[in-house]
Parts: sequence; C-alpha cells; structure tokens
Amino acid sequence: MDRPLHVLLSLIIVYIFLVVPAQAGRETDSYDGNIYALYAGNGSLVPPASSIADAFAADRPSILVYYLDDSAVSKAYAPVVSELQRLWGREVELIPLSTDPLQGRDPVDSRDPATYWHGHIPQIVVLDGKGCILLDAEGFVSLKTINEVVSQATGLPTPSETSQFLDLNEVNTEVKAY
Repeated sequence: MDRPLHVLLSLIIVYIFLVVPAQAGRETDSYDGNIYALYAGNGSLVPPASSIADAFAADRPSILVYYLDDSAVSKAYAPVVSELQRLWGREVELIPLSTDPLQGRDPVDSRDPATYWHGHIPQIVVLDGKGCILLDAEGFVSLKTINEVVSQATGLPTPSETSQFLDLNEVNTEVKAY
C-alpha cells in the first residue's frame, strides 16, 4: 500500500512543478532578474566592465545606459543595449547603470553616474573621451541615433543600416574571445 501512495504523491508533486507557468514578464514592472540576460540574451553587460572614471582615464568615449531591472520599458530596451555592445564594444565603454543606487543622492563629480541621470529610464548618455556630452536622451532612443553619435565620437563609420538585432529571450552562455 505504501508504494502506490508514494508513487501517486510523487506524480502529483511533479505535475505541480511542470504546470506552473513562468512568472517573468516583459510587459510588467516586476523584478525578474538581470534584464540583459533574460530579455537580450546577454548577461555580460551587468555589472559593467568599466566605469566612467576608467573611460575618462583611457580617453575613450562611453555610452551610459540608465535602467531598472523592474521596469517594462527597460526590459523592452535591453536588446538595443546588447546590440550596442556587439557593434561598439571594442571602441567605447558601454556602462549600463541601474538607477536604484542613484535615487535621492547628489552627484560628487563628473565621474559619478548621478551627474548625468535625470530621474527617467531608460536614458542614454554618450560622452566623448574628455567627458563632453554628445547625446543625452530619455526614452526609447533609436539605435540609428546612438550609432550616429558614437560614430562621431570614435571617428569610425556608422554601422550599415542592414545591421539587425534579434529580440531574444534566452541566456547566452557562450563567451567569445576577441
């Protein structure tokens, strides 16, 4: 008797775990985890590989992307940020910045991310290697607009208009060495 009851309980438990729907949602303001891993297939963006101070020290242009992990707008914008890394990762410092630590604090200096944030997300700021603001825009800024400004900052040609990015919802676990 114990064996059938054990098998039945095991099947019920397996059934419960198999039919529970995923709770993550791109259209919700819920926290699902790293939005770049979940919604852009690129978990390598967070934490950022460098800082504004690093970019200034190396005299490299930088792209600051202000976002929140629990924002539907930021989730929808994640593939654009991943594409920026693909297109410009060798030439600029791409610095995605969660705005949670910036809430309600005063900026210290031009190397402080709070200096450039207006309180809205997403927000894109492109700085040249000296710290001059070349682009400061809120909302869903087009990839074309960002590419044109980054091209100006780097002196490199704008990527072709045929460049397309995929709207992914998977974790990319491959590491590609350059």
